[in-house]
Amino acid sequence: MEILWFLIALGMLFGVLAPFVWRGRRGAIRTVTPGSPDAADPEAYGFLRQEEQDVRLPGPDRDLLDVLDVVQATQDWRAASQLLKGTEKEGETRWQRVQAFAGAASLELAERPGVGGAWLRSWRAEAPKDPGGAQVYAEFLVQQAWRTSTAGTQDFRVILEEARAACEQAALLAPGDPVPYISQLAVARGLGYAHEEFDLVWAKVIDRAPEHMGAHLAALHYWCEKWHGSREEADHFATTAAARAPRGSLLAALPLFAVFENRPEFVVGVDFHRTAVVTKAVEGAMYAVHSARADDPMLAHVRHLLVEFLLGAERWSEAMQLLVKVDGYVGALPWTLDADPAAAYTLRRNLVVAAYEANGGSPATLPR
Repeated sequence: MEILWFLIALGMLFGVLAPFVWRGRRGAIRTVTPGSPDAADPEAYGFLRQEEQDVRLPGPDRDLLDVLDVVQATQDWRAASQLLKGTEKEGETRWQRVQAFAGAASLELAERPGVGGAWLRSWRAEAPKDPGGAQVYAEFLVQQAWRTSTAGTQDFRVILEEARAACEQAALLAPGDPVPYISQLAVARGLGYAHEEFDLVWAKVIDRAPEHMGAHLAALHYWCEKWHGSREEADHFATTAAARAPRGSLLAALPLFAVFENRPEFVVGVDFHRTAVVTKAVEGAMYAVHSARADDPMLAHVRHLLVEFLLGAERWSEAMQLLVKVDGYVGALPWTLDADPAAAYTLRRNLVVAAYEANGGSPATLPR
């Protein structure tokens, strides 16, 4: 066990030093003094510094960010309401925007207990029939339960029971909208719905949005071994959805998320990332990325996770091509599992840059 922890610590240290590596003979990497002319420089590729990474979103949504800035500066909810009214109900963008508004209110409350997120409370009080406000509030309660309580505790269950009621109310205000039921999938996971009860909620989701990637990711968590399913059930759910996905759908990448959820607690070396199961899932996700619409809101989610797996398999050039697409926004798996997503992302990104250059790459050779 001591050796294992030593290897993990060594790997983290190497990640910290990655921006300062020297690229000598092809494939070789070793640390050098910061500022050395031989050091790999992520900024040479246009990559942003750690403090410039936006942790709120997986990818750009300028309208959302502008509205968030207005809402948080003025504490007036009306701009958020207007944005959601103009956002398609069945699409991925609405779900991501509801999550973002809920997350912003939750983080505000954490930073300023009793005061933060007052705009959301005003929204619910002043416009109780607004479907957008009801959805954001329901998702806010879900995020509060997972962020402020420990799963299985009484406090956790109390908040999720309140969230369940809020989801049901939000669903009544927008009968054709899948978002309240997607939020309820997290409630189902936390409260331990029986499979039959979960299936009833899931049926309401797919009746409204059968190819919704965000909903499938939420359901996949439930079916994982660490919650209320098994490795086999999670794999079956993911591979079935991928097999039924039409061309251009990012659901073809769902098996990679299942692999991620079922991964070993500790992964040392590249053997895991080069197994047949992982390689097949990576190739499926790569296919999904290349065939998806350029404006698909879930594209960034898949690219972020692919970076982690391509790094593990030492596929440096492919990882670099994805990093160019995602840099600047780090609100996605696997980075959000870390207390500091920006730090987790930049450490891994810098390692990829170092290895890419150690194998003969440079800004001039990177396809854009």
